[in-house]
Amino acid sequence: MSWNQTVLTSSNHTNTSATYSYVDYVQKPIEIYVFIDPLCAECWSLEPYLKKLSVEYGRFFTIRQIVSGHLTSLNTDTFDKPRKLKEIWEKTAKRTGMSCDGDLWVDNPITYPWIASLAIKAAELQGKKAGKLFFRKLQENLFLKKQDISNEEVLTKCAQEAKLDVEEFEKDLFSSSAQKAFQCDLKLTREMEVDYIPTIVFFNQVIEDDGIKISGLYPYEIYELVLKEMLQRTPIPSVKPPLEQFMRLYEVVGTKEVSVVYDWSMTKTEKEMKKLQFQRIVERIPAKYGSFWKYIS
Repeated sequence: MSWNQTVLTSSNHTNTSATYSYVDYVQKPIEIYVFIDPLCAECWSLEPYLKKLSVEYGRFFTIRQIVSGHLTSLNTDTFDKPRKLKEIWEKTAKRTGMSCDGDLWVDNPITYPWIASLAIKAAELQGKKAGKLFFRKLQENLFLKKQDISNEEVLTKCAQEAKLDVEEFEKDLFSSSAQKAFQCDLKLTREMEVDYIPTIVFFNQVIEDDGIKISGLYPYEIYELVLKEMLQRTPIPSVKPPLEQFMRLYEVVGTKEVSVVYDWSMTKTEKEMKKLQFQRIVERIPAKYGSFWKYIS
């Protein structure tokens, strides 16, 4: 596989035929590499778009999560790095609607960032789905609850919330298997010349074809356009699930995430979420910016 350095390609070659074969649903013709770092506020802000892609076009692709390690050198940096990260988080939260409480860097700074990255690989030893769920719980505890996600107790709590085998996770955390997996991710990050987080690379099944790399955070339409370009057709988006079903699936979501997925204004989204709150289906989670909601099982 190879890759391009640019993303804003035209869709002139897109085939608008919406007829699919059985193979489309079985093989999932597109693989998406998502390069992430657990401390990256823009990775957190990418969540609404990844959710919408999965809801609308998840039948066409699989996601491979790559831990880049770009922020793992934090503890060796200069003394004012926490202050800079606080500013970055606060600006990102205001711009994107995904709350990042920058006070963490003053009140409860991350001690050893690399441990959080290693923990993701340890979780993935229980399967890709387990790794993604664990990463989401890391983000929730970091950005919403100001938890030090390099602390082993916090990591164990995240593993419990992600419904992992906690005993297995604790055994794997500093294992050679987790360390090797992390080193493989770092190597892949270098080989694919990923120098900005988040970065997404789309690949199709044709080995000779270039992949398409998107570095940074873009509007949803860009990711949708690239997916159509890779498929060489314009697929029909899947029907969105009822809101209660969406909440049951994801458990904790932001108003911004619901707004993006359902194409609603923030005002309409807030009203719809309050309806579920009155029915005691969800409860509001306090956040510094925006609103987050938890499904009450």
